[in-house]
Amino acid sequence: MESSVSAVLDIPGVRSADPAPSGHGSPEARAVTDDGDVVLLVPASSQAAQVAEHASGDELVAVMEITDVAPVAVPRRIRGRARVAGWLTAARPGERAALARLLSERHPAGPPAAEMAWVLLRLEVGEAHIEDLWGSDAVEPDDFAAAAPDPLAPHEAELLQHLASSHDDQMRTLCSLLGDSGPACAAEGARAVPLALDRYGMRVRFCDLEGQPPSACFDARFEFPEPVDEVAGLRRAMRLLFEAAAQ
Repeated sequence: MESSVSAVLDIPGVRSADPAPSGHGSPEARAVTDDGDVVLLVPASSQAAQVAEHASGDELVAVMEITDVAPVAVPRRIRGRARVAGWLTAARPGERAALARLLSERHPAGPPAAEMAWVLLRLEVGEAHIEDLWGSDAVEPDDFAAAAPDPLAPHEAELLQHLASSHDDQMRTLCSLLGDSGPACAAEGARAVPLALDRYGMRVRFCDLEGQPPSACFDARFEFPEPVDEVAGLRRAMRLLFEAAAQ
């Protein structure tokens, strides 16, 4: 939810005179409050900001569509999609400072264009649905509020890119842990691309010889011996995984 995925905000029934206005529909930053609301930072000139600020307390239904794309080059790069629907309001004056602090904690770099005017919006979650590499499911608002970000999420893209660029040989040794699938994915020219990483394990996409269609690829999940809470623990977990594969 708070990683480097793309998000588009849609307000059903509201149409723009400009089919592609600046900043329309794409929050620059987002975070989730303790009570499960989604805080969105949008340009003041965007349609979402203008509609929310003129709603005057009326219930304004909005839907945020989220797409998660793998940060490494691999066939079928979309790892998941999420749909979060609820009620959109402009942040009240008395809460803006606290919400701005929350956003700055989650996004230390700040907005990409400091000279622009920004507006904080709050999306009260009514329903959510997630479809990813593990399956699809509806998420109740209470469960959405109780969920915590994965501790590796801020580092995942960098870690996956490092594994893909600097540990290709070791990644391919993971084939030996797959039993009957091992010989096929260990063939000359095969690829083993780290696709997703979280505190519980890593998902790898194995593809056959160069030039094979994306349908020739398959995914495998490798669980860590115990959950990882920080990067140092991840290094230990990866070392144990590669050592097991080398035996």
